[in-house]
Amino acid sequence: MKITKSKINKFLLFKLPSAYLCGIRLKEIHDNESVVTVKHRWINQNPFKSMYFAVQSMAAELTTGVLLIKQIQDSGRKVSMLVISHSGSFSKKAVGRITFKCNDGEKINKALEETLKTGDGQTVLMNSVGIDEQGDVVSTYQFEWSIKAK
Repeated sequence: MKITKSKINKFLLFKLPSAYLCGIRLKEIHDNESVVTVKHRWINQNPFKSMYFAVQSMAAELTTGVLLIKQIQDSGRKVSMLVISHSGSFSKKAVGRITFKCNDGEKINKALEETLKTGDGQTVLMNSVGIDEQGDVVSTYQFEWSIKAK
């Protein structure tokens, strides 16, 4: 199965319905970059009239995870993947449409090559940044993924 934005968004509907219902959607997927958007709505708000942090976390994780899934699939090999840690920081209320971007595809490529060559597990520290419609950073995340050739 080729990874496309429509297939990933359908996957969200059936396998991660809470993300889908909150409005998280993959907008772009390339070898080294992915873009996910989510709009502040009633279903994903917190009591402070902004987007709940967990919704932002889901969107940010998707930007990193989908890049990993794509590169694993492109390798044609079986590789396990797991988030082993994550952190986030918030600099502004998340209201309106928030766009999360991850540009860490090259990091994945290096770790994937190493695990496929040696069979040893590798970790990849990936970043995702959430930006509002005014171009201001509202949140930044780091996800540490563990990958290992099967």
